Amino acid sequence: MLQVLVGLIPVAVVQVALYGPGLLLQLATAGATALLCEGVALRARGRNAAPELRDASVLVTAALLALALPPLLPWWLTVLGTAVAVLLGKHLYGGLGQNPFNPAMVGYAVLLVSFPLEMTRWPVPLGTPGGDWPGLAGFAWHSFLHGSAAAQWDAYTGATALDSLRNGLAQRYTMQEIFAEPAFASFGGAGSQWVNLAALAGGLYLLARGIVRWRIPVAVLAGLALPAWIMHVVDPGAYAPATFQLFSGATMLGAFFIATDPVSAATSDRGRLVYGAGIGVITWTIRTFGGYPDGLAFAVLLMNLAAPLIDRYTVPRIHGHPGR
Repeated sequence: MLQVLVGLIPVAVVQVALYGPGLLLQLATAGATALLCEGVALRARGRNAAPELRDASVLVTAALLALALPPLLPWWLTVLGTAVAVLLGKHLYGGLGQNPFNPAMVGYAVLLVSFPLEMTRWPVPLGTPGGDWPGLAGFAWHSFLHGSAAAQWDAYTGATALDSLRNGLAQRYTMQEIFAEPAFASFGGAGSQWVNLAALAGGLYLLARGIVRWRIPVAVLAGLALPAWIMHVVDPGAYAPATFQLFSGATMLGAFFIATDPVSAATSDRGRLVYGAGIGVITWTIRTFGGYPDGLAFAVLLMNLAAPLIDRYTVPRIHGHPGR
């Protein structure tokens, strides 16, 4: 778990550099809430809290959730999402090793469905028009403590690349016109490509250390890129290219850090390929046709639900036992 936290450091550094210090407030709040909820839940279950608090697994949940949240989110929503992740996503099912769903994505999905406006307000990247560090730092602190400040939202927030893509397609803009918008400053959207490259670097670190295996990340990326590439070839004026899909939203964070959760993912080698490909295809489908700009959290939760069935048909037969 500590190695996973190390792998997340590049993502956190890039997010702070691009979107201001709001992420630091989210990380501190989510971490403190996660430790508190973990301790309370373990004591209520009659367990010794000290060993499980030291394994850092709950801090990984908190860090993944905080990195997925908008940096300008009010503190009470971060507390709510983290409590849902730890108490409902993890301990409701028996604690570490028993949860069928990724806890961080449970908390994120609950917040996204319940508070869609707050969960889609991201600051414009620093260095672009409207993005300056002192102003954004002050606004992040005010928003964290007090919630919405209507007079300042327009100055410091803007549509993400996936938001612009969805709105553009809905209005029948051509792909060339959409990519000419400021949110598409480069191949993944303004700022988004750098966050994804940082997550890719952290993911490669985990692969090199043997913390995660290659099958799930590769299958997720292939499952997302293949339909994107096919549909872009068929109609480039209506579908974003594979490079955009791979380096926008939470693609790399999801492929290397979220989908690879050893508890809620498929367990066999073949099963991991099916599981990861399913996440990629569902993510592309939701981004393209669904009601949310980035559907990775929902894709992970749906494939978490399918993981036992995948394992049933992909786990190798034990020698000496009849096949299914």
